[in-house]
Amino acid sequence: MSQRRPLPAALPVANRYTTLAAGVDFRHELSVKRSRFITVLRRVGDEDAARGLVAELRREFYDARHHCSAFVLGPDRGVQRSNDDGEPSGTAGAPMLDALLKRETGNGAVPAADLSDVCAVVVRYFGGILLGAGGLVRAYSESVSAAVSLAPLVRRDRLQLFTVAVPHAAAGRLENELRSAGHVMTGNSFDAVNTYVGLAMADDAGVIAAGHARLASLTAGACTLVPAGTDWVDTPLAGR
Repeated sequence: MSQRRPLPAALPVANRYTTLAAGVDFRHELSVKRSRFITVLRRVGDEDAARGLVAELRREFYDARHHCSAFVLGPDRGVQRSNDDGEPSGTAGAPMLDALLKRETGNGAVPAADLSDVCAVVVRYFGGILLGAGGLVRAYSESVSAAVSLAPLVRRDRLQLFTVAVPHAAAGRLENELRSAGHVMTGNSFDAVNTYVGLAMADDAGVIAAGHARLASLTAGACTLVPAGTDWVDTPLAGR
């Protein structure tokens, strides 16, 4: 049975969230009364990718009784789905989704529940002993929670991109000063007259205003930040 979590009519778009490191299928196994619960986590960008993981695991674990799943997508976690795959309604997919949604990470000064773009599939091999509804809820929830607690996670920040046109002779010094101020440098391009220094900063009005002011101070007002779009950048979480 597939379930959709009701959401508020409007959600703010987040500039930062936590997700699984790219290119990783993280696996963790839990045994409960001889039943095996094999959790697989994968970073996914859309619903098709999440369902693709379920399909892959159905082929790999073709003899398992259940392939339950849950996934959450988007910076604002606006897409949330779960599926019990034959388990009693609400005993598998929903607790798996709750485990993803409630997982707090060290993303920022205060731990936050902001995990997204992650699909969890729990493959169950029945061990011959009935667990009951409460036992199933605990097993599926603990399987996903344990996997997430051990998986390699990254912080994902949406950054505003800019370029600064500066004469070639002054480019190296300006780039060093911007890097020392904490900006992410994104590479340079050149023409016959100028170096175009690329940098990124948090997609936040206050941060960007401070960047404009810092650049004006460094160049006596001779240079300005030219917007060049936005991009998402991954940073490993400390201790992961």
